[in-house]
Amino acid sequence: MAGENESLMPAKSGIRSYVLRAGRMTDAQRHGLETLEGVYGLEFDAARPFDLDDIFGGRPVVAEIGFGMGDATVEIAALRPDLGFLGIEVHAPGVGKLLSELGKRRLENVRTVRHDAVEVLEKAIAPGSLAGFHVFFPDPWPKKRHHKRRLVTRPFTDLMASRLAPGGYIHFVTDWEEYAEWARAELDATPGLLNAHPLSWAPRPDWRPVTKFERKAAAAGRTVRELEFRKA
Repeated sequence: MAGENESLMPAKSGIRSYVLRAGRMTDAQRHGLETLEGVYGLEFDAARPFDLDDIFGGRPVVAEIGFGMGDATVEIAALRPDLGFLGIEVHAPGVGKLLSELGKRRLENVRTVRHDAVEVLEKAIAPGSLAGFHVFFPDPWPKKRHHKRRLVTRPFTDLMASRLAPGGYIHFVTDWEEYAEWARAELDATPGLLNAHPLSWAPRPDWRPVTKFERKAAAAGRTVRELEFRKA
């Protein structure tokens, strides 16, 4: 997840929150892309917004930006068949891994988009159409000169808020304390969003699994912090 997360920042700024890497793909990941992206993947077309009701059978839809290898995505989707999950990720190995798992488990409530998240939200997702966002362990870009690349930064948070239905949520998780404080400030400053836990960090919800990445962070002595914001 961290370091191979989501896309971001408006295209006009020339800034991205990700770096496309030519990482190796396993045979299983490549097979997943070649055989299952046509089943579970959605093709981005700026001229044709997604019909989420049709795609997900009327389920409320949660978008996950930067699902990494998709471990949490699969577990949450299996636990919540009443919800639809739209996974947005640019890195092919992670997409291939998730597609393989979806095929094995025959989960029908997940779709993937292999494209930049800014364009997906701007062009393919209607305002007020999402029940939530999951942003789990995005790249913290710890160097100060790279802070402009961070995912949870205005004006992108304004775009996220505009795509939420009333009562919709943003759930953010990081193991970098400084990024957690940064994200809380950016979300606090975003019109229409309210911190569901203004006096503390949000608790880990029962539906969010503890991933291998998270266990490694804990072993390294990094505390995981969570934020939950709701659209008024």
